[in-house]
Amino acid sequence: MSRPRNTPPSQDFLRIAGAALVLVLVAATLAHAADAPTRDYLAEARAAFTPENRAYSQTRVFLRLVGPLYGILAGFLLLFSGLSRRFRDIAHGLGHRLYVRVLVYFTLYATAIFAISLPLAWFEEYALEHQYGLSTQSFGGWLGDSLKGHVFSIVAVAVIPLLSLAWGRIVASPKRWWVWIAAGTLPVSLVAIVLQPVVFDPLFNKFTPLRDAALRTEILALGSRAGIPGRNVYEVDMSAKTRKINAYVSGFGASQRIVLWDTALQGLKRDEILFVMGHEMGHYVLGHMWKYLAVVSLGAFAAFWACAQLAGALVRRFGAQWGVEGVSDLAAMPVLFLSLTVVTLATMPAMNALSCQVEHESDVYALELTHDNDAGARSFLQLAKDNRSDPEPPAWVRVLLYDHPPLGERIRFALEYRPWEKGEPNRLYRPKAPNLAVN
Repeated sequence: MSRPRNTPPSQDFLRIAGAALVLVLVAATLAHAADAPTRDYLAEARAAFTPENRAYSQTRVFLRLVGPLYGILAGFLLLFSGLSRRFRDIAHGLGHRLYVRVLVYFTLYATAIFAISLPLAWFEEYALEHQYGLSTQSFGGWLGDSLKGHVFSIVAVAVIPLLSLAWGRIVASPKRWWVWIAAGTLPVSLVAIVLQPVVFDPLFNKFTPLRDAALRTEILALGSRAGIPGRNVYEVDMSAKTRKINAYVSGFGASQRIVLWDTALQGLKRDEILFVMGHEMGHYVLGHMWKYLAVVSLGAFAAFWACAQLAGALVRRFGAQWGVEGVSDLAAMPVLFLSLTVVTLATMPAMNALSCQVEHESDVYALELTHDNDAGARSFLQLAKDNRSDPEPPAWVRVLLYDHPPLGERIRFALEYRPWEKGEPNRLYRPKAPNLAVN
């Protein structure tokens, strides 16, 4: 079609340019709409928290509050019944060396506590999980795991005589023993972290290198972007016990590994798994283990001091009734353990706040590393659904019991945090040179 005779060429250009601009804007809008999530993940999480799930969550809250109190009462039962005194007499009759006496007493004490606590443990770990369709483990399997944990604690005391060494310090310095035990917190914690994935965890589950080679390559590539050397990536057969999903990092140095529950491999999409791995990598890059150990090691001095004061006061008040002569008396071991439980409960809100901050930092890191907000929100939604979690718990429950931010809060943050779209710098992730080392 020819141009009208009186229309200047410049007007044709303006019309064409304007039409092109409109098309570009429309295309950009459509592209953004295609990329933007169309689901309201927070609403889905709220809808998934059905009355049945609410009943499960409330029962779990009740049990987490009752559990430590039950343990404290069990300790008092051993003391007031005279069992602790009898255990001490048996230990003294079977050996003259402190190591033997401590091992015998601890075996009797731990077995009694195990028996007293077994009904509550059965309800919390087996009956409740089966009632709500979350457990796939047989009763025999559950009881076998419980017995293995009990036996392992006794064997550990026998093989690694830390308890007898600690008790030696209590005997030698009944007023300053807490200083020595607090000072030993850091090295003992480091040894436990190193040994857990190679000694303790394999007793209860089967760990194998991640079988999905393509996924493993993607995870290692993500780690390379984060500047993390190639790490061992494992899957663990948790589906034999539970339908819940999880992933974690454990160990230190040569024993460090990234672990995916096989339920997570089955229940999460590939991009969701990569986001979860980005979160776990954040813990490594940001040095969270070292920060946590530093806080625990410094806090141990205050915690064990408070434990010593409470235990001393209890022994002075009830020692004659219990047949306990002082805190260095083996029969006073339940007093020390229940005092430590009380102190731990008192510090739990502060430790939970620290843990929530650490977990939030790892969420930030994962988002900055992957730029996959939608996958992050979907992974949190799936956690809420599969684990029957309360996405928005009451404030007091969060303060007392939550060591991770509530999943509703994490979903909201995952969808909203996009500094790269505004040209703003990352808060935590710093791009690294590719690291191609693979274990």
